[in-house]
Amino acid sequence: MLRKLALVLVIIGALNWGSIGIFGFDFVGALFGGQAAVISRVIFTLVGISGLACIPQLFDDDHDDHVD
Repeated sequence: MLRKLALVLVIIGALNWGSIGIFGFDFVGALFGGQAAVISRVIFTLVGISGLACIPQLFDDDHDDHVD
């Protein structure tokens, strides 16, 4: 459950960064009162922590992408 929540937050962060890169628009900041707003900073922090929490998945043998 916690891994899925972390992955969802990482996806939200990736989509937000994509929108910043392509359109110059920060969805999280726009929805929650700007980048400096406390709730935006909390969300950005949770996304960052989630990214760190997802690092072990890169080395997890249970989720290999290859087909035998």
